[in-house]
Amino acid sequence: MTRGFYSSTIAQLPPDPMFGLKARYQKDPRDKKVDLGIGAYRDDSGKPWILPSVRLAENLVQNATDYNHEYLPIGGLPAFTAAAAKVILGKDSPAIAEHRVVSTQSLSGTGALHLAGEFLRDHYKSAGETAGETAPPLVYCSNPTWGNHFQVFGIVGVPTAKYPYWDDASKSLDLEGFLKSIREAPAGSVFLLHATAHNPTGMDPTPEQWKKILKAISDHGHLPLFDSAYQGFSSGSLEKDAWAVREGVHNKEYSFPGVLICQSFAKNVGMYGERVGAVHLVLPEHDATLNSAITSQLAKIVRSEISNPPGYGAKVVSKILTTPELYKQWEQDLITMSSRISSMREQLVQELERLNTPGSWRHITRQQGMFSFTGLTPPQVAQLEKDYGIYLLPSGRASIAGLNPSNVNLVAQAIDKVVRN
Repeated sequence: MTRGFYSSTIAQLPPDPMFGLKARYQKDPRDKKVDLGIGAYRDDSGKPWILPSVRLAENLVQNATDYNHEYLPIGGLPAFTAAAAKVILGKDSPAIAEHRVVSTQSLSGTGALHLAGEFLRDHYKSAGETAGETAPPLVYCSNPTWGNHFQVFGIVGVPTAKYPYWDDASKSLDLEGFLKSIREAPAGSVFLLHATAHNPTGMDPTPEQWKKILKAISDHGHLPLFDSAYQGFSSGSLEKDAWAVREGVHNKEYSFPGVLICQSFAKNVGMYGERVGAVHLVLPEHDATLNSAITSQLAKIVRSEISNPPGYGAKVVSKILTTPELYKQWEQDLITMSSRISSMREQLVQELERLNTPGSWRHITRQQGMFSFTGLTPPQVAQLEKDYGIYLLPSGRASIAGLNPSNVNLVAQAIDKVVRN
Protein backbone atom coordinates (compact mmCIF):
# COMPACT_ATOMS: atom_id res chain seq x y z
CA MET A 1 0.00 0.00 0.00
CA THR A 2 1.18 3.49 -0.82
CA ARG A 3 2.26 5.48 2.22
CA GLY A 4 -0.17 8.18 3.24
CA PHE A 5 -2.49 9.32 6.00
CA TYR A 6 -5.54 7.14 6.54
CA SER A 7 -8.50 7.29 8.90
CA SER A 8 -8.10 3.54 9.36
CA THR A 9 -4.67 4.03 10.94
CA ILE A 10 -5.02 7.44 12.65
CA ALA A 11 -7.34 7.15 15.60
CA GLN A 12 -9.65 9.99 16.54
CA LEU A 13 -8.77 10.87 20.12
CA PRO A 14 -11.28 12.37 22.55
CA PRO A 15 -10.87 16.06 23.40
CA ASP A 16 -8.53 16.93 26.23
CA PRO A 17 -10.75 16.75 29.35
CA MET A 18 -9.91 20.27 30.49
CA PHE A 19 -10.13 22.07 27.17
CA GLY A 20 -13.08 19.95 26.05
CA LEU A 21 -14.90 21.12 29.16
CA LYS A 22 -13.99 24.71 28.34
CA ALA A 23 -15.34 24.32 24.81
CA ARG A 24 -18.68 22.99 26.10
CA TYR A 25 -18.89 25.86 28.58
CA GLN A 26 -18.29 28.45 25.86
CA LYS A 27 -21.04 26.95 23.68
CA ASP A 28 -23.57 26.89 26.53
CA PRO A 29 -26.13 29.67 25.81
CA ARG A 30 -27.34 29.92 29.42
CA ASP A 31 -26.70 33.22 31.20
CA LYS A 32 -26.22 31.67 34.62
CA LYS A 33 -23.37 29.28 33.93
CA VAL A 34 -20.22 28.77 35.97
CA ASP A 35 -16.79 27.53 34.84
CA LEU A 36 -15.12 25.60 37.66
CA GLY A 37 -12.87 23.69 35.31
CA ILE A 38 -9.99 25.65 33.87
CA GLY A 39 -7.13 26.41 36.24
CA ALA A 40 -6.89 30.17 35.85
CA TYR A 41 -7.48 32.90 38.41
CA ARG A 42 -10.58 35.07 38.12
CA ASP A 43 -11.47 38.21 40.08
CA ASP A 44 -14.70 38.93 41.97
CA SER A 45 -16.36 39.78 38.66
CA GLY A 46 -15.34 36.46 37.12
CA LYS A 47 -12.85 38.16 34.80
CA PRO A 48 -9.16 37.43 34.09
CA TRP A 49 -6.88 39.59 36.24
CA ILE A 50 -3.57 41.08 35.16
CA LEU A 51 -1.47 41.44 38.29
CA PRO A 52 -0.49 45.07 39.11
CA SER A 53 3.12 43.90 39.42
CA VAL A 54 2.93 42.52 35.88
CA ARG A 55 1.53 45.77 34.48
CA LEU A 56 4.36 47.71 36.10
CA ALA A 57 6.99 45.24 34.89
CA GLU A 58 5.66 45.25 31.33
CA ASN A 59 5.88 49.02 31.24
CA LEU A 60 9.51 48.92 32.40
CA VAL A 61 10.44 46.16 29.95
CA GLN A 62 8.78 47.75 26.94
CA ASN A 63 10.20 51.22 27.63
CA ALA A 64 13.76 50.09 28.31
CA THR A 65 16.33 51.53 25.87
CA ASP A 66 17.62 48.04 25.08
CA TYR A 67 14.17 46.46 24.56
CA ASN A 68 14.13 44.08 21.58
CA HIS A 69 12.92 40.72 20.37
CA GLU A 70 16.26 39.05 19.77
CA TYR A 71 16.86 35.37 20.49
CA LEU A 72 17.59 34.34 24.05
CA PRO A 73 20.45 31.92 24.76
CA ILE A 74 19.45 28.25 24.44
CA GLY A 75 19.36 27.93 28.23
CA GLY A 76 17.14 30.98 28.57
CA LEU A 77 17.48 34.43 30.07
CA PRO A 78 20.26 34.14 32.67
CA ALA A 79 18.79 36.83 34.92
CA PHE A 80 15.48 34.96 34.95
CA THR A 81 16.83 31.47 35.69
CA ALA A 82 19.09 32.80 38.46
CA ALA A 83 16.24 34.75 40.07
CA ALA A 84 13.82 31.82 39.66
CA ALA A 85 16.22 29.54 41.54
CA LYS A 86 16.38 32.06 44.41
CA VAL A 87 12.57 32.25 44.58
CA ILE A 88 12.16 28.50 45.04
CA LEU A 89 15.34 27.74 47.02
CA GLY A 90 15.71 31.00 48.98
CA LYS A 91 18.05 33.91 48.36
CA ASP A 92 20.48 32.54 50.97
CA SER A 93 20.32 28.96 49.69
CA PRO A 94 23.55 27.04 50.41
CA ALA A 95 22.94 25.02 47.23
CA ILE A 96 23.09 28.20 45.14
CA ALA A 97 26.08 29.57 47.05
CA GLU A 98 27.94 26.29 46.53
CA HIS A 99 27.18 26.25 42.78
CA ARG A 100 25.24 22.98 43.01
CA VAL A 101 22.24 24.17 40.97
CA VAL A 102 21.93 23.74 37.20
CA SER A 103 19.04 25.77 35.75
CA THR A 104 17.43 25.98 32.31
CA GLN A 105 14.44 28.00 31.11
CA SER A 106 11.44 25.98 29.96
CA LEU A 107 7.99 26.37 28.42
CA SER A 108 6.27 26.82 31.78
CA GLY A 109 5.70 23.81 34.03
CA THR A 110 4.60 21.39 31.32
CA GLY A 111 7.72 22.14 29.30
CA ALA A 112 9.81 21.77 32.44
CA LEU A 113 8.36 18.30 33.08
CA HIS A 114 8.91 17.30 29.46
CA LEU A 115 12.53 18.48 29.61
CA ALA A 116 13.07 16.70 32.92
CA GLY A 117 11.53 13.51 31.52
CA GLU A 118 13.85 13.42 28.52
CA PHE A 119 16.87 14.14 30.69
CA LEU A 120 15.94 11.42 33.20
CA ARG A 121 15.33 8.92 30.41
CA ASP A 122 18.81 9.35 28.97
CA HIS A 123 21.01 10.35 31.89
CA TYR A 124 19.66 9.10 35.23
CA LYS A 125 21.76 5.92 35.38
CA SER A 126 24.29 3.98 37.42
CA ALA A 127 27.93 5.03 37.08
CA GLY A 128 29.46 3.88 33.82
CA GLU A 129 26.21 2.98 32.09
CA THR A 130 25.46 4.47 28.71
CA ALA A 131 22.24 5.28 26.87
CA GLY A 132 20.26 2.16 26.04
CA GLU A 133 21.95 -0.08 28.62
CA THR A 134 19.15 0.17 31.15
CA ALA A 135 15.45 0.92 31.03
CA PRO A 136 14.34 4.46 31.89
CA PRO A 137 13.53 5.06 35.57
CA LEU A 138 10.02 4.55 36.83
CA VAL A 139 8.32 7.84 37.72
CA TYR A 140 5.76 7.50 40.52
CA CYS A 141 2.87 9.99 40.42
CA SER A 142 0.26 10.49 43.12
CA ASN A 143 -3.17 8.91 42.78
CA PRO A 144 -4.84 11.16 41.78
CA THR A 145 -2.58 13.67 40.07
CA TRP A 146 -2.72 16.27 37.32
CA GLY A 147 -3.79 14.22 34.31
CA ASN A 148 -1.12 15.63 32.01
CA HIS A 149 1.68 14.14 34.14
CA PHE A 150 1.15 10.71 32.59
CA GLN A 151 0.96 12.09 29.04
CA VAL A 152 4.13 14.16 29.42
CA PHE A 153 6.25 11.25 30.65
CA GLY A 154 4.58 8.73 28.35
CA ILE A 155 5.31 10.71 25.20
CA VAL A 156 9.05 10.76 25.99
CA GLY A 157 9.12 7.06 26.79
CA VAL A 158 9.40 7.24 30.57
CA PRO A 159 7.21 4.67 32.37
CA THR A 160 4.96 5.78 35.22
CA ALA A 161 3.33 4.20 38.23
CA LYS A 162 0.96 5.49 40.92
CA TYR A 163 1.38 5.88 44.66
CA PRO A 164 -1.58 6.19 47.06
CA TYR A 165 -2.32 9.76 48.05
CA TRP A 166 -6.00 10.53 48.61
CA ASP A 167 -8.12 8.65 51.13
CA ASP A 168 -11.64 9.18 49.87
CA ALA A 169 -13.28 7.91 53.07
CA SER A 170 -11.54 10.46 55.31
CA LYS A 171 -10.95 13.01 52.53
CA SER A 172 -7.37 13.36 53.67
CA LEU A 173 -3.83 12.21 52.84
CA ASP A 174 -3.20 8.46 52.76
CA LEU A 175 0.22 8.81 54.38
CA GLU A 176 0.70 5.14 55.21
CA GLY A 177 -0.13 4.07 51.66
CA PHE A 178 2.25 6.72 50.33
CA LEU A 179 5.14 5.55 52.55
CA LYS A 180 4.49 1.89 51.75
CA SER A 181 4.75 2.66 48.03
CA ILE A 182 8.09 4.43 48.59
CA ARG A 183 9.44 1.42 50.50
CA GLU A 184 8.35 -1.05 47.83
CA ALA A 185 9.41 0.90 44.72
CA PRO A 186 12.51 -0.28 42.82
CA ALA A 187 15.61 1.52 44.06
CA GLY A 188 16.44 4.52 41.91
CA SER A 189 12.81 5.35 41.13
CA VAL A 190 11.61 8.93 40.77
CA PHE A 191 8.84 10.27 43.02
CA LEU A 192 6.96 13.22 41.57
CA LEU A 193 5.90 15.47 44.45
CA HIS A 194 3.53 18.45 44.29
CA ALA A 195 5.46 21.20 46.08
CA THR A 196 2.29 22.92 47.29
CA ALA A 197 -1.45 23.05 46.47
CA HIS A 198 -1.68 19.44 45.32
CA ASN A 199 -3.58 19.16 42.04
CA PRO A 200 -6.36 17.99 42.04
CA THR A 201 -7.02 17.45 45.75
CA GLY A 202 -5.73 20.68 47.31
CA MET A 203 -4.58 18.51 50.23
CA ASP A 204 -0.90 18.93 51.13
CA PRO A 205 1.17 16.99 53.66
CA THR A 206 1.92 18.76 56.92
CA PRO A 207 5.59 19.61 57.61
CA GLU A 208 5.89 16.53 59.82
CA GLN A 209 4.37 14.34 57.09
CA TRP A 210 6.72 15.89 54.53
CA LYS A 211 9.70 14.94 56.70
CA LYS A 212 8.56 11.31 56.81
CA ILE A 213 8.00 11.26 53.04
CA LEU A 214 11.39 12.80 52.23
CA LYS A 215 13.19 10.57 54.73
CA ALA A 216 11.62 7.48 53.13
CA ILE A 217 12.60 8.63 49.63
CA SER A 218 16.14 9.22 50.85
CA ASP A 219 16.40 5.93 52.76
CA HIS A 220 15.30 3.89 49.75
CA GLY A 221 17.55 5.51 47.16
CA HIS A 222 14.95 7.39 45.14
CA LEU A 223 15.04 10.78 43.43
CA PRO A 224 12.50 13.51 44.37
CA LEU A 225 11.05 15.55 41.51
CA PHE A 226 9.10 18.58 42.74
CA ASP A 227 6.43 20.06 40.51
CA SER A 228 6.09 23.65 41.73
CA ALA A 229 3.18 25.31 39.95
CA TYR A 230 1.59 27.32 42.77
CA GLN A 231 4.31 28.87 44.93
CA GLY A 232 2.85 31.91 46.66
CA PHE A 233 -0.51 31.32 45.05
CA SER A 234 -1.32 28.59 47.55
CA SER A 235 -1.01 30.32 50.91
CA GLY A 236 -0.04 33.84 49.88
CA SER A 237 3.50 33.27 51.16
CA LEU A 238 6.37 32.43 48.81
CA GLU A 239 8.40 31.19 51.77
CA LYS A 240 5.72 28.93 53.22
CA ASP A 241 4.84 27.39 49.87
CA ALA A 242 8.50 26.54 49.18
CA TRP A 243 8.94 24.79 52.54
CA ALA A 244 8.89 21.21 51.26
CA VAL A 245 11.33 21.93 48.42
CA ARG A 246 13.77 23.73 50.70
CA GLU A 247 13.48 20.98 53.31
CA GLY A 248 14.40 18.39 50.70
CA VAL A 249 17.29 20.42 49.29
CA HIS A 250 18.85 21.84 52.46
CA ASN A 251 18.28 19.29 55.24
CA LYS A 252 21.48 17.25 55.49
CA GLU A 253 19.59 14.32 57.03
CA TYR A 254 18.55 13.34 53.52
CA SER A 255 20.82 11.85 50.91
CA PHE A 256 19.47 12.14 47.39
CA PRO A 257 21.23 11.55 44.05
CA GLY A 258 19.87 14.98 43.23
CA VAL A 259 16.68 17.00 43.52
CA LEU A 260 14.79 18.00 40.37
CA ILE A 261 12.46 21.00 40.42
CA CYS A 262 10.02 21.88 37.64
CA GLN A 263 8.90 25.46 38.19
CA SER A 264 6.04 27.35 36.58
CA PHE A 265 5.18 31.06 36.70
CA ALA A 266 1.84 30.67 34.92
CA LYS A 267 -0.39 30.77 38.00
CA ASN A 268 1.54 32.87 40.50
CA VAL A 269 2.30 35.65 38.00
CA GLY A 270 -0.90 35.17 36.01
CA MET A 271 0.99 34.93 32.71
CA TYR A 272 -0.66 31.72 31.55
CA GLY A 273 -0.13 32.21 27.84
CA GLU A 274 3.47 33.42 28.02
CA ARG A 275 4.77 29.98 29.15
CA VAL A 276 7.44 31.02 31.64
CA GLY A 277 9.14 28.24 33.59
CA ALA A 278 12.40 26.63 34.58
CA VAL A 279 14.04 23.32 35.42
CA HIS A 280 16.51 23.20 38.30
CA LEU A 281 18.67 20.20 39.11
CA VAL A 282 20.24 20.44 42.56
CA LEU A 283 23.27 18.18 42.89
CA PRO A 284 24.56 16.78 46.20
CA GLU A 285 27.98 18.39 45.72
CA HIS A 286 29.68 20.85 43.40
CA ASP A 287 31.34 19.35 40.34
CA ALA A 288 32.14 21.91 37.67
CA THR A 289 32.64 19.24 35.00
CA LEU A 290 29.31 17.60 35.79
CA ASN A 291 27.50 20.96 35.91
CA SER A 292 28.82 21.79 32.46
CA ALA A 293 27.91 18.39 31.05
CA ILE A 294 24.34 18.60 32.39
CA THR A 295 23.95 22.12 31.02
CA SER A 296 25.10 20.94 27.59
CA GLN A 297 22.68 18.00 27.54
CA LEU A 298 19.72 20.16 28.57
CA ALA A 299 20.71 22.67 25.89
CA LYS A 300 20.75 19.88 23.29
CA ILE A 301 17.16 18.95 24.14
CA VAL A 302 15.99 22.57 24.06
CA ARG A 303 17.80 23.26 20.79
CA SER A 304 16.30 20.21 19.08
CA GLU A 305 12.74 20.91 20.18
CA ILE A 306 12.21 24.68 20.40
CA SER A 307 15.61 26.10 19.37
CA ASN A 308 15.54 28.54 22.28
CA PRO A 309 12.91 29.65 24.81
CA PRO A 310 10.56 32.63 24.38
CA GLY A 311 11.80 35.95 25.66
CA TYR A 312 8.96 38.32 26.50
CA GLY A 313 7.46 36.53 29.48
CA ALA A 314 10.89 35.71 30.89
CA LYS A 315 11.86 39.38 30.71
CA VAL A 316 8.70 40.46 32.51
CA VAL A 317 9.02 37.84 35.27
CA SER A 318 12.73 38.58 35.61
CA LYS A 319 11.95 42.26 36.07
CA ILE A 320 9.51 41.42 38.88
CA LEU A 321 11.95 39.08 40.59
CA THR A 322 14.91 41.46 40.45
CA THR A 323 13.24 44.82 41.19
CA PRO A 324 12.58 45.23 44.95
CA GLU A 325 9.47 47.42 44.64
CA LEU A 326 7.95 45.11 42.01
CA TYR A 327 8.77 42.05 44.09
CA LYS A 328 6.98 43.64 47.04
CA GLN A 329 3.95 44.40 44.85
CA TRP A 330 4.00 40.80 43.59
CA GLU A 331 3.91 39.50 47.16
CA GLN A 332 0.84 41.67 47.76
CA ASP A 333 -0.76 40.38 44.54
CA LEU A 334 -0.26 36.82 45.76
CA ILE A 335 -2.01 37.67 49.02
CA THR A 336 -4.88 39.21 47.07
CA MET A 337 -5.38 36.06 44.99
CA SER A 338 -4.92 33.49 47.73
CA SER A 339 -7.13 35.41 50.17
CA ARG A 340 -9.97 35.67 47.67
CA ILE A 341 -9.84 31.94 46.99
CA SER A 342 -9.77 31.11 50.71
CA SER A 343 -12.79 33.35 51.19
CA MET A 344 -14.67 31.54 48.41
CA ARG A 345 -13.89 28.17 50.01
CA GLU A 346 -15.37 29.36 53.28
CA GLN A 347 -18.46 30.90 51.68
CA LEU A 348 -19.17 27.75 49.67
CA VAL A 349 -18.96 25.53 52.75
CA GLN A 350 -21.04 27.92 54.85
CA GLU A 351 -23.82 27.85 52.28
CA LEU A 352 -23.71 24.05 51.99
CA GLU A 353 -23.92 23.80 55.78
CA ARG A 354 -26.78 26.32 55.88
CA LEU A 355 -28.65 24.14 53.40
CA ASN A 356 -27.88 21.04 55.49
CA THR A 357 -26.49 19.41 52.36
CA PRO A 358 -25.95 15.70 53.10
CA GLY A 359 -22.37 14.77 53.85
CA SER A 360 -19.38 16.58 55.31
CA TRP A 361 -17.90 19.54 53.42
CA ARG A 362 -15.25 20.95 55.76
CA HIS A 363 -12.53 19.20 53.76
CA ILE A 364 -12.97 22.00 51.20
CA THR A 365 -11.68 24.58 53.70
CA ARG A 366 -8.86 22.28 54.84
CA GLN A 367 -7.57 22.18 51.28
CA GLN A 368 -5.62 25.03 49.73
CA GLY A 369 -4.67 26.47 46.38
CA MET A 370 -6.74 26.80 43.27
CA PHE A 371 -8.52 23.43 43.34
CA SER A 372 -10.78 21.40 45.57
CA PHE A 373 -11.44 17.69 45.38
CA THR A 374 -15.09 18.11 46.28
CA GLY A 375 -16.08 14.46 46.60
CA LEU A 376 -18.81 14.83 43.97
CA THR A 377 -19.25 11.73 41.79
CA PRO A 378 -19.13 11.67 37.97
CA PRO A 379 -22.95 11.35 37.70
CA GLN A 380 -23.39 14.30 40.05
CA VAL A 381 -20.91 16.35 38.03
CA ALA A 382 -22.76 15.45 34.83
CA GLN A 383 -26.05 16.57 36.38
CA LEU A 384 -24.52 19.85 37.51
CA GLU A 385 -23.50 20.55 33.93
CA LYS A 386 -26.73 19.37 32.30
CA ASP A 387 -29.27 20.91 34.67
CA TYR A 388 -27.48 23.92 36.13
CA GLY A 389 -24.70 24.97 33.72
CA ILE A 390 -21.98 24.36 36.31
CA TYR A 391 -18.86 22.88 34.76
CA LEU A 392 -16.16 20.89 36.56
CA LEU A 393 -14.11 17.79 35.82
CA PRO A 394 -15.75 14.34 36.18
CA SER A 395 -13.39 13.59 39.09
CA GLY A 396 -15.17 16.25 41.12
CA ARG A 397 -12.22 18.63 40.99
CA ALA A 398 -13.45 22.21 41.09
CA SER A 399 -11.45 25.37 40.43
CA ILE A 400 -12.34 27.53 43.41
CA ALA A 401 -11.01 30.52 41.45
CA GLY A 402 -14.16 30.29 39.34
CA LEU A 403 -16.34 31.15 42.34
CA ASN A 404 -17.25 34.73 43.17
CA PRO A 405 -19.81 36.53 45.36
CA SER A 406 -22.43 36.49 42.59
CA ASN A 407 -22.34 32.75 41.91
CA VAL A 408 -21.12 30.96 45.05
CA ASN A 409 -24.60 30.51 46.54
CA LEU A 410 -26.00 29.39 43.20
CA VAL A 411 -23.26 26.73 42.99
CA ALA A 412 -23.89 25.57 46.56
CA GLN A 413 -27.64 25.29 45.93
CA ALA A 414 -27.04 23.26 42.76
CA ILE A 415 -24.64 20.94 44.60
CA ASP A 416 -27.23 20.51 47.33
CA LYS A 417 -29.85 19.45 44.78
CA VAL A 418 -27.68 16.93 42.94
CA VAL A 419 -26.39 15.42 46.19
CA ARG A 420 -29.94 14.96 47.48
CA ASN A 421 -30.90 13.27 44.22
